[in-house]
Amino acid sequence: MSLRLTPSAVETEEAGTRLDRWLATRLPELSRTRIKGLIEDGRVGLDGTTISDASLRVKPGQSFVVEVPPDAPAEPEAQDIALTVVYEDDDLIVIDKPPGMVVHPAPGNPDETLVNALLAHCGDSLAGIGGVRRPGIVHRIDKDTSGLLVAAKTDAAHRGLAAQFAEHTLERAYWALVWGTPSPRQGEIEGNIGRNPKDRKKMAVVKNGGKPALTRYRVLKSFAGGAVSLVECRLATGRTHQIRVHMTALGHPLIGDPVYGRIRSSKRTTLPPEAREALCGFPRQALHAYLLGFSHPTKGYDVRFESGMPLDINALIQILEVL
Repeated sequence: MSLRLTPSAVETEEAGTRLDRWLATRLPELSRTRIKGLIEDGRVGLDGTTISDASLRVKPGQSFVVEVPPDAPAEPEAQDIALTVVYEDDDLIVIDKPPGMVVHPAPGNPDETLVNALLAHCGDSLAGIGGVRRPGIVHRIDKDTSGLLVAAKTDAAHRGLAAQFAEHTLERAYWALVWGTPSPRQGEIEGNIGRNPKDRKKMAVVKNGGKPALTRYRVLKSFAGGAVSLVECRLATGRTHQIRVHMTALGHPLIGDPVYGRIRSSKRTTLPPEAREALCGFPRQALHAYLLGFSHPTKGYDVRFESGMPLDINALIQILEVL
């Protein structure tokens, strides 16, 4: 169960202090890093509105509410879960993650995650990151997104990969099935992404705060008279739910997306019954991380990996192709 903390209101002499710094003085049981993470996760509120900017300057009289979720286990257990290993050496491992698998343990998903599987797969070869025997997760893809993900097996590899993610120098591309056909058929979607002020469980393109985000897209093929399209999305940044949020903001949400995928019924009713049933009943967002390229963090040479279209999305495309 989450813990709700309500520190006393901001005093006059505290005005202008950064929110994360102010909360750290009021909640000494939490580190400033922990507080910043809670803010970025949408767990700090002000008058019913979610605050996602740790640098917000507080004002006299403001009262904040902080929700602290229970801690996940410090050392996840190894679990014998089958993995599709695309590449592995002494420094890193590249996995083709299936849909439905969470990347690491968290409240609500304490086990049967990719981390639990990696602990069992790597065994004693896993040197450990930060002094703890665990794989170095440097990026994530959503539970119901399939595709390529790299994890570090040594501290040196973790540092090297983390630096590339921070500098946005990796090559990452996704296939997405979306409602409608974007116009123009190739372009860029740019807009800061932050917590939705009306629903902290969702992300959104926000005018104030958030983090800069850029997605480059191109339509690969359209189906059913443009009712559905296969789109390639390339990430110039890596924000939470970036492709899902950006495509929704463009007016073309992903097929099967339970959070951002609402579409007008008029677009669905133009489809034949079989296609409409398959598309509306698709159990996950139709998103697949098919391409991952980076500089090997210890060897220095460039590596590039590709994953084929997953069976469930491919089955949808086959239905659409005969329309």
